[in-house]
Amino acid sequence: MLRTHTCGELRIEQVNQTVTLCGWVQKVRDTGGLMWIDLRDRYGITQLSFEENSSEASVLETARSLGREFVVKATGTVVERFSKNDKIPTGQIEIKVTDLEVLNPSEIPPFIIEDNTDGGEDLRMKYRYLDLRRNEVREKLQLRSRMAIAIRNYLAEQEFIEVETPVLIKSTPEGARDFVVPSRMNPGEFYALPQSPQTFKQLLMVSGFDRYFQIVKCFRDEDLRADRQPEFTQIDCEMSFVNQDDVLGNFEGMTRHLFEKIKGVSFEGDFPRMDYAEAMRRYGSDKPDIRFGMEFVELNEVAQNKGFNVFDQAELVLGICAKGCAEYTRKQLDALTNFVKRPQVGAKGMVYVKCNPDGSFKSSVDKFYSQEDLKAWAEKAGAEAGDLLLVLSGNTDTTRKQMNELRLHMGTELGLRDKDVFKPLWVVDFPLLEWDEETERYHAMHHPFTSPKQEDMVKLDTAPGEVRANAYDLVINGVEIGGGSIRIHDKGIQKLMFKHLGFTDEEAKAQFGFLMDAFEYGAPPHGGIAFGFDRLCALFGGSDSIRDYIAFPKNTSGRDVMIDSPAAVDSKQLDELGMSLKA
Repeated sequence: MLRTHTCGELRIEQVNQTVTLCGWVQKVRDTGGLMWIDLRDRYGITQLSFEENSSEASVLETARSLGREFVVKATGTVVERFSKNDKIPTGQIEIKVTDLEVLNPSEIPPFIIEDNTDGGEDLRMKYRYLDLRRNEVREKLQLRSRMAIAIRNYLAEQEFIEVETPVLIKSTPEGARDFVVPSRMNPGEFYALPQSPQTFKQLLMVSGFDRYFQIVKCFRDEDLRADRQPEFTQIDCEMSFVNQDDVLGNFEGMTRHLFEKIKGVSFEGDFPRMDYAEAMRRYGSDKPDIRFGMEFVELNEVAQNKGFNVFDQAELVLGICAKGCAEYTRKQLDALTNFVKRPQVGAKGMVYVKCNPDGSFKSSVDKFYSQEDLKAWAEKAGAEAGDLLLVLSGNTDTTRKQMNELRLHMGTELGLRDKDVFKPLWVVDFPLLEWDEETERYHAMHHPFTSPKQEDMVKLDTAPGEVRANAYDLVINGVEIGGGSIRIHDKGIQKLMFKHLGFTDEEAKAQFGFLMDAFEYGAPPHGGIAFGFDRLCALFGGSDSIRDYIAFPKNTSGRDVMIDSPAAVDSKQLDELGMSLKA
């Protein structure tokens, strides 16, 4: 090794030892007679010292030639610092340098490589290899590494086998848009990059690998946002001879293990469970944030038939109670109204009711409602003096989604969404199918291999939209961390499912014939789950964006600005593929 120690290792106990360190120059301070250099590696920072009268001239000359990010090797004696720095672990010592070698000089970096950098996101993404030197970024990737190791260790102890599945597969029509890859050896035909290893992990169950997992790359060609990337990582898992409770129990155990190992957080009791219909009714979301209350209250009974057409003509009149917010000013209420009118939310307006400390009520619809009417609203919503009611109305599904956005916004405004508080929740009993207005047919809410609830099978032909699935999601703090289902293992039920999804026998055979054939040879009952590993890392790190936890992420346009990808390919490559580009 070129070094005897790292830059974060030495302490007062090593005083008088001769050591060699290697790293990058973080900062240079030269007073003329004395000179100090902060040397950095991924383990920390150690101060190097030089003196005009005691350091060799050649060593001092080399030190004065250094700039930020030069890579150097320094040998010297560990001494106690005169001016100690209690902000870093090595702050009690420094290295009195006797030999200094420049291993590689550096250009002036395009931004300061410190926690409080002056580089904007676009610039830092272009020079991502420099950005990764910063403590803040490096620590996030170290967190990701620790989590991956903890997951592997836990699953190995539970007798799961890690199996790699193919990256070049067949395109399927369900789900998000595929990335496709042309095949030179099979002109006119294409591979697809997997959106998940779904069919392969089911085939592994048929193969007798009753407990499978992998931490695997997946790909979806979809519009991006903070919690999406075109390539992302899943913790993909499957089990045989299990029911829903078995799967939830195993992976609740894994989640607890991660929180205890990485965060030092323990949970009392079992994770709560809530069915999809209840989650939508109480929170307007299938991934509700249960760190705070403000649950929905349906006000149709007390708010309609009073001459206010906006409410009278609505399918649903919905309210939330913001505790202690009656003192909101007109400016604050106008800001909330503007928030719900944003295109991302889509409401036409908002009604408010202030529950004044003296027991009276002040609302934006006083013209239509008496004090007794508003009192009935407050009682229905459990509102007390000092509270604020916020009300939206309209189509049931739309209004619930809009109120969910308002509820989350209020939770953030009031400081109720503490990133150091974790509230897990299993959401279960999702609908099996959802109607698509554009294609005028049902689509699988999860995927075509999700099994229906046995007791709902009779509804498949008469009321397919009411059939519930053996499907479940793990939600933490309003973020979907993982989701899965008990799969269909019976070829007759799978054929029926394909029928209700609009597949002809020929189409089903063409797309999924290999799986159907496998089911002819003794497929066991099986089910599984996939966790969004990037999202899980962001949750543990207290971030909203998964990009922070990916070494080389894409931007919101799906580009890697560092390597300038995607990019055009040579015409010779297109010729070999038998392809040409449209003008």
